[in-house]
Amino acid sequence: MKDASAGFSIPQPRHIGAVNWLGLWELYLKEVRRFLKVYLQTLAAPLVTTLIFLAIFALSVGPQTAQGGLGFMEFLAPGLIMMAMVQNAFANTSSSLIIAKVQGNIVDVLMPPLNATELTLAYALGGVTRGVMVGIFVALGMMAFVTLHIHSVFFIVYHAFAASLMLSLLGMIAGIWADKFDHMASVTNFIVTPLSFLSGTFYTIDRLPESLRFLAHLNPFFYMIDGFRFGFIGHDQAMPITGLVVVGGFNVVLAAVCWQMFRTGYKLKA
Repeated sequence: MKDASAGFSIPQPRHIGAVNWLGLWELYLKEVRRFLKVYLQTLAAPLVTTLIFLAIFALSVGPQTAQGGLGFMEFLAPGLIMMAMVQNAFANTSSSLIIAKVQGNIVDVLMPPLNATELTLAYALGGVTRGVMVGIFVALGMMAFVTLHIHSVFFIVYHAFAASLMLSLLGMIAGIWADKFDHMASVTNFIVTPLSFLSGTFYTIDRLPESLRFLAHLNPFFYMIDGFRFGFIGHDQAMPITGLVVVGGFNVVLAAVCWQMFRTGYKLKA
């Protein structure tokens, strides 16, 4: 629209509609570009760390069998891939939110016309993207040293995305809750890392005493690693359908918590 007297166009308000797709997309791109700008830290470093884990276990354990006559390295590889994926998905959303809060620029995200659903989706998908990209890089790097079998593409893809989403949502909750980096470190050190290491990543839970085996089945990380490993080697320690339901159910609960936090502005708004 032009003002005839002044001779210049007058900007018109943009109709957003039920969903602010442009805002959601731009916030998602912001999250992706943020970790791609430091790819040596966010993509290359997890690959190196995971390969070091693989080398240590290869030298210490050797060519032993782990499950169903499968070599230990073939058993271990899917667990290491999953561990790298979920840790990086968690780091992406948690670091993004806590840094924005500490630096005081979280207002730049809260002021645009983005509702709680759009904020939750954008941040969560950013974390999922980093987690899946790390998983692909780590898998390609491992293929030079370990044979990766493919038993079920569905279980591999489902658990890759669902597990990354779970830790992405958990990272959002931690990032919103934390007031400083020490709080974030406590979540990583006392929740994420123990649950990752005690989920059957490096061992079969059949070797645990009965009481500890019961506790292992209460760990949601166990189901995402077991389902992901089932997609590669075709052996599982819990019913595959159970893993699908548990991981999916946790994602629904965590997404609802994130949505509520954004809706109420918990520790985000004055």
